[in-house]
Amino acid sequence: MIKDKNIDNGKGFDWGLASADYAKYRDIYPEEFYKRIVDLSCCIEGQTVLDIGTGTGVLPRNMHKYGAKFTGADISENQIKYARALSDGLDIDYVVSSAEELDFPHNSFDVVTACQCFMYFDKKIILPKIHRFLKPNGHFLILFMAWLPFESEIAKHSEDLVLKYNPSWTGGGMTRYKIGKPDWLMNLFEVDNAITYGIDVQFTRESWNGRMKACRGIDASLPKETIEQFEKEHLEYLQTVPENFTIPHYASILDLKKV
Repeated sequence: MIKDKNIDNGKGFDWGLASADYAKYRDIYPEEFYKRIVDLSCCIEGQTVLDIGTGTGVLPRNMHKYGAKFTGADISENQIKYARALSDGLDIDYVVSSAEELDFPHNSFDVVTACQCFMYFDKKIILPKIHRFLKPNGHFLILFMAWLPFESEIAKHSEDLVLKYNPSWTGGGMTRYKIGKPDWLMNLFEVDNAITYGIDVQFTRESWNGRMKACRGIDASLPKETIEQFEKEHLEYLQTVPENFTIPHYASILDLKKV
């Protein structure tokens, strides 16, 4: 269980409770998302990569083909259980650990990635650790992608339903933004690249319903009966939209270089 006064108004959540839907419906990043990482010469052949907050291993599994040796870490044992099952046959290592408690030798990795999870970490602890884990001139990539509710009627309606059943949820309301130089770099990193871009993601009614359930505000936070109520109402709404549709998203890469 994670509790943070700055997230969901302090309401606790447990990603392990969302693992089944997460494994099935959160592997949604278009190929462009991964190609942008490769274009930065990161997560490629000859490199070692640590993916913190790996969840069900979405990033390592999809980037394995580019040749890097991945290690994925997540605080949730259930998330890692699914990650290992979905990575069967791939040379990917997984460990159960919070980011703050990870322990690797100095200069172990060429790249560290944090996809969709950096907001959950204690920067004062994790940033010095990542700095130690990285080889000289290594890179720390903070990756993010979110739907745009004010550019999609479907996304807005779904988001409003999440808030109906979980008013504490603060994960919505995303708009387009630019990345400036963070004020928390601690003289450990410098900004090498700061990239934002729009990206469309294709869904069916089923996959969008699964994606919404697998968000922090539903599966990870609510009791079973409330989740069922949300899903019933959400599926009823989705019967009013086409079977296949596009949801506009916005993505970002903050590429920090070790100094």
